[in-house]
Amino acid sequence: MKILLVEDDKTIASGLEYSLEQEGYKIILCYTVSSGKKALAEIDFDLCIFDISLPDGSGYELCKIAREKSDIPILFLTACDDEVNIVMGLDMGADDYITKPFRVKELLSRIKSVSRRYDKENGQKAILKIGDIQIDTLNAKVYKNEQEINLTALEYRLLLTFAKSKGQVLTRGQLLEGIWDVAGDFVNDNTLTVYIKRIREKIEDDPQNPTIIRTVRGFGYRIGDLNASE
Repeated sequence: MKILLVEDDKTIASGLEYSLEQEGYKIILCYTVSSGKKALAEIDFDLCIFDISLPDGSGYELCKIAREKSDIPILFLTACDDEVNIVMGLDMGADDYITKPFRVKELLSRIKSVSRRYDKENGQKAILKIGDIQIDTLNAKVYKNEQEINLTALEYRLLLTFAKSKGQVLTRGQLLEGIWDVAGDFVNDNTLTVYIKRIREKIEDDPQNPTIIRTVRGFGYRIGDLNASE
């Protein structure tokens, strides 16, 4: 997920940038309205986080521009729990806000919550494709070359977690969290290895030399396209 973060406090900004990148997000960091406008004009983002008070304007301006460009989740950062500011931001199209000071875990929770809400409301790609693998998210079915592949609920959820993060490196912790959300069962690190092995056996042409679920040594895993080259 590519996130635009506009925050003029450089200490807060750098801390958020580091923490969010550790969670696998790609962060474009800006400190002003003008640089935020430039980023919005040049890059397609999946989510925006705007501080309301900025040195050359306000996050409201950026919210308006972002809303005119696309329908993506927008979160506001505000220094005070002021009902007027909050209502104004929400009326302009923001999805949520968070009051400073806040914990990074709280922000992560808000990001995940609003992203899930958008997934449900927009149907977020009924069919996800990875090479010759197709994931029918409406019916929770997976196909390879139009032949259905039988996956367990946990295997399906794990593959879906990979597919929705195509191009990103996912840590084992992030993958375990994705499985826990749906199964509610205890899944440890060793069990995750087993599930990845089983999925590879079902979707890879050569499970011993995987080209779809690729290992990034020292970091985790990355979903790759069958036609991709490294």
